[in-house]
Amino acid sequence: MDQPLAHTVRGVDHAAFPTFAPAETVRFYRDVLGFPVVHSVCAAGWGPADHPDFIHFFFDIGMGDRIAFFYYFGVDRSVAGAAGAKGDDYARFGPEVPEYFVNSRHLAIHVDGENDLLEYRRRLDASEWPVFMQIRHETIESIYTHDPNGYMFEITRAMRPVTPQEDLDANLTIDALLDVVDGPDPSFGNLLARKAELIIERAGAWAPAHEVQVP
Repeated sequence: MDQPLAHTVRGVDHAAFPTFAPAETVRFYRDVLGFPVVHSVCAAGWGPADHPDFIHFFFDIGMGDRIAFFYYFGVDRSVAGAAGAKGDDYARFGPEVPEYFVNSRHLAIHVDGENDLLEYRRRLDASEWPVFMQIRHETIESIYTHDPNGYMFEITRAMRPVTPQEDLDANLTIDALLDVVDGPDPSFGNLLARKAELIIERAGAWAPAHEVQVP
C-alpha cells in the first residue's frame, strides 16, 4: 500500500449533471440564487461519431466550487426516466441509456498542480480502477476513472487562470443558448450563429472595459 499523500486536494471543483431544461436551469441558479455563470464549453464533434453536440456550463457556488450542467442538442427525455421525474429517477440509468449521458453525472475534485495530478494517475493506474481518459480542455487538465459503484470520478488541475474575457464569453454563450432553446431549432449551429450576433450587438459596450489581458 502506498504511503498517505500530503493533502493536495483542494475540495470540489464541480459536480456535474445533465439537463433537459437549460433555460430553467439558468434562471434557477443564476437569476434566483445569484450564482454567476463563470465558464462554458461548446463541444461539436466531440468523442465518438454518435456523441451529440453539447454545451457544458458552470455556475460559481462560492469558495472556488462550481455546479455544472450538460445540455445535449437533439437529445430528448426518452433517454432517461419518465417525463416529470425528479432526483435519481430524472437520470435513471439502464442498459438503453447512452454512456455519455451516464458519465455526464459526475463529481470532480481539484488538486494543486500537474505533479499532484500525475501522482493520482499513478495510484489509480496501479489499482483496480485505472484512468480511462486524460484530457486538457481549455483551462484545466483532468483524469477520469469510475469508482467501485460505476460513477465517473474526475480529478482536475488548473493549467492557467480563467480570464475576464472567458467569463464574458461564457455569459454570451448562455444568453445565446437561452435564445436558441426557445426557438424552433435548438441546434449547436444556431447557438454559434446567435452568439456571433450577440457579439456584434454588444461589442461597442465592452471597450475599454474588457481589453485583453494576457495572464
